[in-house]
Amino acid sequence: MKKIILALSLLGLTFLACNSTQSALKTTNLLEGTWELNYITGPRIAFDGLYPSKKPTIIFDLKENKVAGNNSCNQYFGTLKVEGNKINFKDAKMGMTMMACPGEGENVYMKTLEKIDSYSISDDGKTLNFIMGDIAMMRFEKKQ
Repeated sequence: MKKIILALSLLGLTFLACNSTQSALKTTNLLEGTWELNYITGPRIAFDGLYPSKKPTIIFDLKENKVAGNNSCNQYFGTLKVEGNKINFKDAKMGMTMMACPGEGENVYMKTLEKIDSYSISDDGKTLNFIMGDIAMMRFEKKQ
């Protein structure tokens, strides 16, 4: 009887582990594609003042394990560092074009991106939040 209970317990734990792994993979897969920034915390300048001409974007390529985008002026690119809902841009070895850019939008975006340590995606898959600790620092809308 004890062996049966032990076997059933192990089987149940195996199913739970598989479900949590599948859930993490599903969330990661939802990152794929292009997202456009519509909120950033911190600056005293209004969002439209920071990004009057072009909103920043981020593009996730899960097959190539790469991240890229436009920070409202320059293109940036790097290695995607993601595990479950944890994400790391600070160690992503980001490169960037070097055009002269007016305003502070580009700097605010890139410095905030380095602070991000996790993300969440809404149930409908249309909103991506970048989180530092337990504070939503950036919000993106799915474009493609």
